[in-house]
Amino acid sequence: MAKEKRFERVYRQGAGTIEIWVDKETGVNYLYHASGHAGGLTVLLDKEGKPIVTPIEE
Repeated sequence: MAKEKRFERVYRQGAGTIEIWVDKETGVNYLYHASGHAGGLTVLLDKEGKPIVTPIEE
C-alpha cells in the first residue's frame, strides 16, 4: 500500500530554484532555495516572526 506524501510543493518561481513546501500534517510552510550544488530550507515566517501555517483539510 502506497504511503501518502507528507510534503506538497505549493509554489515555484523561476527554474525551480525558489519553492514553498507545506507539511500536510502540521500545515507549516517552508521556503526552499537552491543554487548550483547547494540548497537550503527554512520555516516561512510572518511579519511577527511566527511560522506561516496553512489550514489542513481532513
